[in-house]
Amino acid sequence: MQFIVFFGIIYYFCGVKEWKIDILASSSALPEWTSEDFFHSRQLFLIYEQTPRHSPYMVVARDEGGKIVACLLAVVRARGTWIPPFIYWHCRIYGEGAYDDSLEKVEKEQIFGKMIRAITQRMRLRVFYIELSNLSTKMFGYRELRSEGYFPVAWMSIHNSLHSKPAEERIDYKMKKKLANAVKRGAITEEVSCDADLDRFIKLLHNHNLLKPKRYIPSNKFFHLISKSENCHLLLTKYKSKAIGCAALIYSGGNAYLWYSAFLRKTYMKLHPDDITLWNAIKKAQNDGCAHIVFLDVGLPFQRNSLRDFILRFGGKPMSTYRWFFFTNSWLNKLSKWLTRG
Repeated sequence: MQFIVFFGIIYYFCGVKEWKIDILASSSALPEWTSEDFFHSRQLFLIYEQTPRHSPYMVVARDEGGKIVACLLAVVRARGTWIPPFIYWHCRIYGEGAYDDSLEKVEKEQIFGKMIRAITQRMRLRVFYIELSNLSTKMFGYRELRSEGYFPVAWMSIHNSLHSKPAEERIDYKMKKKLANAVKRGAITEEVSCDADLDRFIKLLHNHNLLKPKRYIPSNKFFHLISKSENCHLLLTKYKSKAIGCAALIYSGGNAYLWYSAFLRKTYMKLHPDDITLWNAIKKAQNDGCAHIVFLDVGLPFQRNSLRDFILRFGGKPMSTYRWFFFTNSWLNKLSKWLTRG
């Protein structure tokens, strides 16, 4: 009892920082606060705001003096299904947000917990579920997310280091031969620089993912808007003017992120469009001085995963992580937590 009283007195006299949390749903209300994290930036908010069936929400944290110390971008997206109700909404968050450099790790997690609580309450009557992925470390915000009712699903993350040694030293002789043969046969990868190539990029991406309901591909306007960003680089692999592979790279915080990709692997098997597109994305990120390239989608967390195995052939490092989910329907969320326990 004495220890409790003692720490209570220390807690009182030292003071506890308080943060005010606001959720902004209009770009006109966004504060002038720049972030090196593209996924939580004003720029991406504006892109989402102009994209059909997307509604962005910026969660902003301020300290006692009114200074902005953190922000977190969440986007609500409408998705179609082949079964009733045929359309539903879900909320997607990439990473834990952007924070002021002066904050300690403990403070970041405390603020993160408050921002997650605020956006979860806002989304309860708005979406079917909330999905959060690509946290900086596996255990970041674990306690805060658990306390808000989120449940983790074991996932796999892959990134390639680009600063320690050349990318060529991370691939084997067989891969090098495949790449050389693809180039010899006439396959080339270039950055999208005209409307015609952008249309080819979008068409290939949508057609490739048409029968893959787990992969959400935004509307054409999203890619038209993002192609104008200096943080985005769209790569297109062509063979005799035919698009056979594409990849969308995002530069953020000194790293590159492979966000979307598509390949005509079976149609142009001898050209290896998947290999040459991914390889050129890695080389571009390295040539542009990125420290790492991170793959945002490596497939579902099954023991057998062909996409994950394919990406690892380029010398990537697999890391165990969590992807967090929250169903706004309480009984479904409880059931999901029970099914994923342990």
